[in-house]
Amino acid sequence: MPRLAVARFSHEGNSFSPVPTGLPEFRREWYRGQEAEAVYRGTTTEGGGAVAFLDARPEWRGSFLRMTGATPAGPVTRDAYEAIVGEIVADLRDGGPGGGGPGGGGPGGEGWDAVFVSLHGAMLVEGMDCADTETVRRIREAIGPDLPLGVSFDLHANLDPRIAGLVTVAAGFKEHPHTDMAETAGRVLDLLDRTVRGEIRPVGHIAKLDAILPSINMRTAEGPMAELEAFARGLECDPRILDASPFGGFSYGDTAVAGAGAMVFADGDRELARAAAGRLVDEMRRRLDRFYIALPSAEEGIARALRSEVRPVAVIDSGDNPLSGGIADTPEMLRALLAAAPEIACVFAFLADPGLVERCRAAGEGGTVEGTLGGRISRDFGPPVPFAGTVRRLTDGNYVNSGPMMHGLPMSLGPTAMIDVGNVGIIVTTACGSAHDPAFFALHGIDVAATAVLCVKAKNHFRAAFGAICPAMIDIDAPGPAALDIAGFPFRLAPPTLYPLRAG
Repeated sequence: MPRLAVARFSHEGNSFSPVPTGLPEFRREWYRGQEAEAVYRGTTTEGGGAVAFLDARPEWRGSFLRMTGATPAGPVTRDAYEAIVGEIVADLRDGGPGGGGPGGGGPGGEGWDAVFVSLHGAMLVEGMDCADTETVRRIREAIGPDLPLGVSFDLHANLDPRIAGLVTVAAGFKEHPHTDMAETAGRVLDLLDRTVRGEIRPVGHIAKLDAILPSINMRTAEGPMAELEAFARGLECDPRILDASPFGGFSYGDTAVAGAGAMVFADGDRELARAAAGRLVDEMRRRLDRFYIALPSAEEGIARALRSEVRPVAVIDSGDNPLSGGIADTPEMLRALLAAAPEIACVFAFLADPGLVERCRAAGEGGTVEGTLGGRISRDFGPPVPFAGTVRRLTDGNYVNSGPMMHGLPMSLGPTAMIDVGNVGIIVTTACGSAHDPAFFALHGIDVAATAVLCVKAKNHFRAAFGAICPAMIDIDAPGPAALDIAGFPFRLAPPTLYPLRAG
């Protein structure tokens, strides 16, 4: 019976976030062994895709090693990186949960027949460039040069071309919002299965675009990224092409391999993979200008929303989107909303402020609180906003995603509070999470469909669940770690020849 090792170490690093990512942040998704299998079963995640693969193929025996991921933020601390990678590598050498024993692992990966790893592709680590490459290199060293190794990547990976020579096969998400995580894992695992059976001999190539693309116009329902995904599907009509994945890259990762690109794996024909990846990058270059768009300011967006006759309307602040490394602390959208003194019901989601949550808990539901909101972590994105309000709701911050993205995955924000300031309900959390799922709002007693204006720190992922609920959406550009002007950030490691850095 062939044996499969499954591991996950996923993080998207924002070089311009003032908040580092340590081990406590990863422990919010921290599973191993049978617990991992139980948690991921039925979810629309890469872990869920691995469970489904093993259920469908009883001839395989799977072992879940460390499975972890953290909300995008600043670089991962070196200690956290070494602890997590060290555990995965040790399990690969020793046989995984429960140790070696009959059929267990050992030096050079003895006992494993294949390894699947869920990575992001845009991880940053303190004092290390190309962190995902280093992770793959260490895994390859642990399992030996010939053992089949498959990897899944996020569509926003800043891929290092060297990775193509370290893995056996890989694929990236094809949907943005990322509703195809499980399918991507299944695709890689199917290719690993065929490799182990001797049906295919995957070889790959990664080509890079000489540009950093903003992700705001990278949705795959329409626009230039949708066209690129369609072109990639056309390449896959050639049965020799095993996978063709365009990567938009992560705009805020300052690394030597920054920027968009493409990855193609072919069956035994490296030149075919190289040529196909080059064609995908050429198609990206033809559409380059269409990725760069302008957005209204926070004040303009709020004014448009309050005038709108369509309800509910969502105002989306992508500059502080937690799934782009935002810190849920920038104040400009909230400042504009409170200054407008709306006469209709509005919700603001959200700010992360553990001290304010504690004060709300002390005051109790119905109690009063006052002080400032935002600008707690950094004043670089604007000064705090004064407020006085009433505590409407207190929660434990725990919920399970009910929308299409990461459906079924447990989430934890730590204790939270909802504060009413006039007609504006403001959600405050202990941890920085993401407000892309309906369960986030249900936790706070909010019926989004009955809310006139919803102001949310989010980006494209929000549309996966709320596109059918909010008939009007207004993206805005406000100061934050993920603001629209890429050239305005202090890149140091990215090649200065990349557009739009060279334009600045």
